Amino acid sequence: MPALRAVVFDFFGTLTRPVRRGPDHLETARILGCDPTLMTALLDASYYRRASGDLGSAADNLRWIAVRAGADPSDEMVQAAVACRLRAVRHDTELRDEAVPVLWALRLRGLRTALVSDCTHELPVLLPSLPVAPLLDTAVFSVEEGVCKPDPSIYLAACQRLGVAPAECLYVGDGGSHELTGAAEIGMTAVRLAAPDLVDHLVFGADVDWPGRAVARLVGVLDEVDHGQRATAPGRMRG
Repeated sequence: MPALRAVVFDFFGTLTRPVRRGPDHLETARILGCDPTLMTALLDASYYRRASGDLGSAADNLRWIAVRAGADPSDEMVQAAVACRLRAVRHDTELRDEAVPVLWALRLRGLRTALVSDCTHELPVLLPSLPVAPLLDTAVFSVEEGVCKPDPSIYLAACQRLGVAPAECLYVGDGGSHELTGAAEIGMTAVRLAAPDLVDHLVFGADVDWPGRAVARLVGVLDEVDHGQRATAPGRMRG
């Protein structure tokens, strides 16, 4: 097994606490003139199309939702809804207490770090303002890549930007979008964050009954890294 050189993280539910849609999403629906329940159902049903960029810009996304919800918002209403949805996602995004310390610890160990996220247009806008941003060597967003996990190309994009091979990467995620299966299939070592608080996490396409490695807390990633580095250290038996 090659020496570990990088750790690649999922974002929502992994570096963040569980995601639940907060009250600000109701305001987005109101601005568009949509029934909130119908809008939520349409958001869920269109998630992978939106996250892969298939429905265009953030404004295009919301107009597409609104029309199918029976509304006909003006351009001004759509732009106001885009700003409101950005605020809503920002309010729903709470980093785990361990996120920054774990990323710092990995950098102190000489490892590179990356983010690979299935996301819509909001995360690329929000990430630079978050404390984890300076601790990530690169970030790969599905909405910019045009594919979602578990498509191999989204993981390979991160490896290319990091300058490492998949076998030199540890992948950490909560299991949404069959991300663990996808990471393992291209040769990464995949570890599930099986935190107790993820029971009610908003997730699509979960890796159900993941048979591989798992940690209960984000800090457990450091144990996985240290174990892997010991196993590949010179003079030690490799197996």
